[in-house]
Amino acid sequence: MLNIIFNRGSKDIENVNYVFSPDTYFKYNYEDEWFEDDFVKMMVQDVDGSTVVSAHSIDSPVLGIIAPERLSGGVKALIIMYKEPDLIVNASACGDNCAKWILEIGKKQDITVRLGYEMEFEEPFDICIKNSGKEIHNYEDFLKEFQEVEIFEG
Repeated sequence: MLNIIFNRGSKDIENVNYVFSPDTYFKYNYEDEWFEDDFVKMMVQDVDGSTVVSAHSIDSPVLGIIAPERLSGGVKALIIMYKEPDLIVNASACGDNCAKWILEIGKKQDITVRLGYEMEFEEPFDICIKNSGKEIHNYEDFLKEFQEVEIFEG
């Protein structure tokens, strides 16, 4: 299931497993075999429009052949969520084009992400808001929870 921690303020999440900067974490921790996974290849293709050639070679229609470190911050965050599910990833590094993939990863395995904005998830979905413990299934309830947490914690 997808678990979300809403956090808009400057206070950090106090957890040793929190990845504030997916770009930095990815640069120093990704593994070559991650790029052999068909699910990773699909995310890279969909989000960045790029094709994984190998663990060291991504074919980007904009940049040409690039190293994995040059992928977008959003797709790097998605890959970390999928490959390192015990980490809490800062999903605010992702745009709305990553929302469907975050939901898909949450269907495959339990993950927790930090989110500081109202990402546009397509319903129906199963999301647990960790701040309140509520499980929600539609975007209207998602927005209500976001606002309540913002008022309570803001």
